[in-house]
Amino acid sequence: MQITHLGHATVLVEVADARILIDPGNYSDAWHGLTDLDAVLVTHQHPDHIDPAHVPALLAANPGVQLFVEPSVREVVPLPEAEPILADTTVSLRGVGITAVGGWHAVIHRDIPRIGNVGLVLSAEGEPTFFHPGDALDAVPAGIDIVAVPMHGPWAAMKEQIDFLRELNAPQGFGIHEALLSAPGWALAFGRYNQMTPTSLSDLRDHAPWRVG
Repeated sequence: MQITHLGHATVLVEVADARILIDPGNYSDAWHGLTDLDAVLVTHQHPDHIDPAHVPALLAANPGVQLFVEPSVREVVPLPEAEPILADTTVSLRGVGITAVGGWHAVIHRDIPRIGNVGLVLSAEGEPTFFHPGDALDAVPAGIDIVAVPMHGPWAAMKEQIDFLRELNAPQGFGIHEALLSAPGWALAFGRYNQMTPTSLSDLRDHAPWRVG
């Protein structure tokens, strides 16, 4: 398995025979121009997870790519080719199982209506199991080897991320969802999560591919 963090929530996972892009949002442009993708996955409808302005060009540059999205994404972004992926379902793609978990975005404030969110678990025979939670920490699937850890969000506090990582008990991870953090804020979160949880975090902000497993 090879993982490349392309900024904020966007992650490219290359595993088995598949190149899978997760959450191409508008807080990053490092994913613009990617080709040879087999699938694009979207955890929820917020634009920092799917960029309506640039995703059509991405799909056009990848003919035949499969697009799986949390169902409500299609209500706000015109994606007629998208297939909904519901919580507690699994789809198969080129030797990779993609399982959706959870169902709801974390609460931002009681006055802001909740939307759907699916965490995504990627697994393949002989490879580590990878988990991208999107914007929620309530789903804690078993058997996760590598987790993309939201470093900051208006919907979470550090104590919640720490408890999430302790319960998940994944041995490895890396930080995502960092666009709203200053450099000192990143360092603080990175240090605490490494010190206080069983997960050893890597810093992939340089967009360099990370070979794991």
